[in-house]
Amino acid sequence: MLANLSDYWNLFAYLAGYGLGTLLGMEIEKMISLGHVIVRLITPEDPQPLITELSKLGYGMTRIEGSGSFSHTVNILLMIVPRPELGRLLGILSKEYPAILYTVEDVRNIKEGARIFHHDTKSRIAGFFGF
Repeated sequence: MLANLSDYWNLFAYLAGYGLGTLLGMEIEKMISLGHVIVRLITPEDPQPLITELSKLGYGMTRIEGSGSFSHTVNILLMIVPRPELGRLLGILSKEYPAILYTVEDVRNIKEGARIFHHDTKSRIAGFFGF
C-alpha cells in the first residue's frame, strides 16, 4: 500500500486520496444524519422563554444553574437531540437567540427506549413538504 512513495507524484496522489476520502466521508455522515447529539446551551439570562418555546417544539431539556468567570450566574440547558433535528434547532437559536452560547457533541450510546424528543414525526414529514 505504501510502496513507491519515494516518487513525489505517488506521495501526492496518496495524500490527496486520503484527504478527499476523509472529507467525502464526513459529508456523507452529515447527509445521513444518524444518531443523536448533545446540545449544551449556556446563557447568563433567564432561560424560561427559551425553555417554553423549545418545549412547545418537542425538545426536552435539563436545566442546571452554575456560575461563570465572566458572570456570576449562568444557566446551562442540556438537550439530547436527534441529528436530523439539529439544523432546525440551530436555526431557531441563531434567529431568535443570537447571543446564546452553544456547543454540540456526539453521543456514542443512549439508553434503549429513552424518550428524549417528543415531536410528532408526522408534522416533521408534513413540514418537509411545506404543510
